[in-house]
Amino acid sequence: MKEYAALYAISLLHRTSLRNRKPVRNMDGKIDDGIELNNIGTKLKSDDNDMARLGKTPRNFGFMSVLGFSCTVLITWEGLVIQFSQGLANGGPAGMIYGYIFAWIGTLSIFLTLAEAVSMAPTSGGQYHWVSMLAPAQYQKFLSYTTGWLTVLGWQAFVASVGYLIGAMTQGLIILTDPTYEPHPWHTVMLYWGVVVFGVLVNTVISSWLPKFESLILILHVVGFFAILFPLVILGPHAQPSQVFQTFINSGDWPTNGLSFFVGLLGNVFAFFGADGAIHMSEEIRGAARIVPKAIVFSVVLNGVLGFGMAIALLFCIGDLDAALHTPTGYPFIEIFYQGVQNLTGAVLMTSLIITLSLCATVGIVASASRQLWAFSRDRAIPGWNYLQQVNSKSAIPVLAVFVTTITAFLMSLIVLGSSTVFNDVVSLSIVGLFGSYFPVAVLLLWRRTRGDIKLHASSEDVLTNVPGAELVWGPWRIPGVCGVINNGITILYIIIVFFFSLWPPTNHPTAATMNYSSLMFGATMIFSVFYYRLRARKVYTGPVIEVG
Repeated sequence: MKEYAALYAISLLHRTSLRNRKPVRNMDGKIDDGIELNNIGTKLKSDDNDMARLGKTPRNFGFMSVLGFSCTVLITWEGLVIQFSQGLANGGPAGMIYGYIFAWIGTLSIFLTLAEAVSMAPTSGGQYHWVSMLAPAQYQKFLSYTTGWLTVLGWQAFVASVGYLIGAMTQGLIILTDPTYEPHPWHTVMLYWGVVVFGVLVNTVISSWLPKFESLILILHVVGFFAILFPLVILGPHAQPSQVFQTFINSGDWPTNGLSFFVGLLGNVFAFFGADGAIHMSEEIRGAARIVPKAIVFSVVLNGVLGFGMAIALLFCIGDLDAALHTPTGYPFIEIFYQGVQNLTGAVLMTSLIITLSLCATVGIVASASRQLWAFSRDRAIPGWNYLQQVNSKSAIPVLAVFVTTITAFLMSLIVLGSSTVFNDVVSLSIVGLFGSYFPVAVLLLWRRTRGDIKLHASSEDVLTNVPGAELVWGPWRIPGVCGVINNGITILYIIIVFFFSLWPPTNHPTAATMNYSSLMFGATMIFSVFYYRLRARKVYTGPVIEVG
């Protein structure tokens, strides 16, 4: 039997049942039919050739389309605008500025670390594959399993949170144009469902257009920034620098402004959320080991610049701060737009642009969430994996994984019918899940590099497959020497800070209505995953699989 160590087991992308599946080698070096293999890391001249060998031609995702995908999932300046109230209430204008810089540096550090990992092994599984690759043998299986569940939790919650935010913003826009409108929770749910369905349709019905769609949205993402910035800065009121850089607000009644600052930091964190979306599309990208690291790092830099410019503009043109914080629309940025241009039509157009760009981001978010769910199912870690791993034979889309992602978002939306305040905790839940999945990757990568376990590859033209038990080898993209060690350390520290404060309520002395329930939802998910592991998954999950053919 001729053996190929693949970048990841993607053979199922062209198979619709287990009967058609070729034997696969798990990360312990065992074939499903009982044949033992030695763990090896194979250098491949081209990951495109590797994809072809596996029976799949990567989609025409080039650097610009991947950059567009990453930028439009990240949507930093739009996300900052949407979550403006969180930082404004806890931290105020000064807290938002310094918090933004802090979040920008921390996020860049995280994705410099993840860029090193994806360059070593560009897979749709992402975090849990790297943990399996880097972890000690005795902890490899369980650590990769729990990391996979954290990633699933984070991305599924991300789909739900974005759907809700867009639905609620649309209601805010209706209130702006018709003050007599009375919003009801079921209105939000219907709008939410419409947002998710849009993302699903683009991912399934017209999936072949996805690369071009993302490139087009990248242009709109940049042009839209100036379309909002110019009228706001030219027509809006202008505050004094001291009002922006020296004004702290502690609406949460926390003991100190410093504590209030960290509680309000999550608005800025969410603005940088989702840059790893392109990682989970790696198996559909040409030259992924080179393109994906460059795209995610450049997207954080580009979005960070745009976001910082928008933060300065909003804070200098905020006008009546109290009116912005207590606007009936529920979103301070809508009130800031209206005060700035003093024109209803102008404010409606500016708000509509934010909603449109957010809607387009849903396409990439659904794609990334479903691909990550599919990859984890492919490795038999989720109930119903034998169905979820299947893909459409014509479109090469994991349709069932997309469907489950949709149903999960729909079920989460029912929380809104009980309490929109509780649903806001889904945003915190997405942060907890994804930041929790980043943590073991950063820790294990730092541990391996300080031990000298990762070797340089022989040629920058080689694409490497790293499997547990084999010699770990750097990919084409890495931070050399002590700089890489320092960056990994910064990543770990930043993740700990964000994870800790993402579980806090927005105000001191919370009531049942204002409590942050993300810790409860996070705990319930992890308890279920461990229970399923003991009951079933430990018998069938052996870590990420490597195809042989």
